Amino acid sequence: MAKAVPQKNIRNFSIIAHIDHGKSTLADRIIQECGAVSDRQMSAQVMDTMDIEKERGITIKAQSVRLDYAKGDEHYILNLIDTPGHVDFSYEVSRSLASSDGALLIVDAAQGVEAQTIANVYIAIENDLELLPVVNKIDLPAADPDRVLAELEEAIGIDATEHNLVSAKTGVGVAELVDSIVARIPAPTGDEEAPLKALIYDSWFDNYMGALALVRVFDGKISKGQMAKVMGTKDDHQVLSLMYPNPVAPIKTDEIRTGEIGIVVMGLKTVDSLKVGDTITDVKNPTDEPVHGFEPAKPFVFAGIYPIETDKFEDLRDALNKLKLNDSSLSFEPESSMALGSGFRTGFLGMLHMEVVKERLEREFDLELIATAPTVVYKIKQTNGEEFEIQNPSELPEPQKIDTIFEPYVKATILTPQEYLGNLIKLLNDRRGIQIKMDYLNETRVLLEYDIPMNEIVLDFYDKLKSLTKGYASFDYEPIGFRAGNLVKLDIRVAGDVVDSLSIIVPEDKARTRGLAFVAQLKELIPRQLFEVAIQASIGNNVIARTNVKSMGKNVTAKCYGGDITRKRKLLDKQKAGKKRMKSIGRVEVPQEAFMAVLKLDS
Repeated sequence: MAKAVPQKNIRNFSIIAHIDHGKSTLADRIIQECGAVSDRQMSAQVMDTMDIEKERGITIKAQSVRLDYAKGDEHYILNLIDTPGHVDFSYEVSRSLASSDGALLIVDAAQGVEAQTIANVYIAIENDLELLPVVNKIDLPAADPDRVLAELEEAIGIDATEHNLVSAKTGVGVAELVDSIVARIPAPTGDEEAPLKALIYDSWFDNYMGALALVRVFDGKISKGQMAKVMGTKDDHQVLSLMYPNPVAPIKTDEIRTGEIGIVVMGLKTVDSLKVGDTITDVKNPTDEPVHGFEPAKPFVFAGIYPIETDKFEDLRDALNKLKLNDSSLSFEPESSMALGSGFRTGFLGMLHMEVVKERLEREFDLELIATAPTVVYKIKQTNGEEFEIQNPSELPEPQKIDTIFEPYVKATILTPQEYLGNLIKLLNDRRGIQIKMDYLNETRVLLEYDIPMNEIVLDFYDKLKSLTKGYASFDYEPIGFRAGNLVKLDIRVAGDVVDSLSIIVPEDKARTRGLAFVAQLKELIPRQLFEVAIQASIGNNVIARTNVKSMGKNVTAKCYGGDITRKRKLLDKQKAGKKRMKSIGRVEVPQEAFMAVLKLDS
């Protein structure tokens, strides 16, 4: 059983940073410093539990751990919440910070402040957290801690006079950092006598215990055996077991008290009844108000996911249901396509989330999948005044019924070395970006803020940004609502039939160039038939681009070894008549590569 400590000796803190600034490595060092894992059990990225996290060196799922730390005669509990750094998983960051009282702001001593550093700091400031600036990787030859601290004060405006210099790789400065956490991060405030109020900030599924909720108790306490109410669903459940998170194995306990974090087991079959951001309270003595300040995850990017073998549709449904148990941000609904058969319209938080989910489905459930090009949510206002949202271009009504199409915009924050500024501004202008601000942080680095349509960044924007700046620029975005756009639906017709899965929504002034590029790509991808195949791009019934896939010529005159030309002509005319008939009944198979052609339209 875990040892109880007074509330004033509890510290709840998160680690926030840009991707690849050493969060997970520093978490490993802090865990070692507190002696929670023996050297024999220690592994790199001990808090990253998925193979895909270790392979890519990224954190996808925020993890929590309870650490015991003794300083002199005092005994402390440090609750460390490791958070993902990538833009797609910022909802994980928001829920982790809602449960914390302070945060370590990690900045790479060589790279300095990056776009996500700024975005995550703003979330921390909104949650009124105590920030501890930590400069990591001071062992690198290119490390320049003084420049980085000056950048922190310049770009974010926080006081960096009290800071820690560490090297997570070598362990230098980690002991001093743990002392700083104890000294500077405030103890949790909360009334131990008040009714129970606990925030669910993560939930996942365990094959043996069912759905588990990771909670931070703000008031009161949870005890084993008590009847608890989940306020969002209004359901009552008995608390079967309680545990503290630990990197080796969870530690059982009989109660989780005010200010502590812990795992609640209620024997539930699905995670749906333990929604992240919900509040748990006592059935007999409930709290009046749930915990506020938490935003549920909203999908921004939608794509169709289809099994390559059509009889694997039910297997895909089961796989998505199982994956949703551990990823509450995933949403999906069945859809069918003429070309691809039955599949699911799936909602993701961003492009990396989409990649990770597709890879997990293929690996963990042994499926072969194809994903259509991603799209975003649009709001449609019809001429009769009716308004609704669509996730798929094929749901768009007839052009004459549409009054306005509203598209989602994001506020993009980009940090770039000055020498790439010209290329970046051209890219942002091409993607219909509106410049809001441009600040020179120092002689070499520039901070850009742009409002940009979400549709323009979901395809290949991040790759383009990285290649134009040789990988040095960093990028982060946050949604800022919908704006009216001059948009049209571009349909692709193959042999006269509209292929619904290839429809895209584009700005009207770019429709012709996109249409020409699209049909040119499809001409290369669609195999030649025995008859000529027309590929057209159209807006409504108005065709704006066209090309033909030439027919495969069968040499019908091969058997004529001479004789009169009229004999050959007769055979060629017969072939021509046959091809005309084939053209009217022939159905063209569209290969799977064609559905990803839209990704390469700008290249």
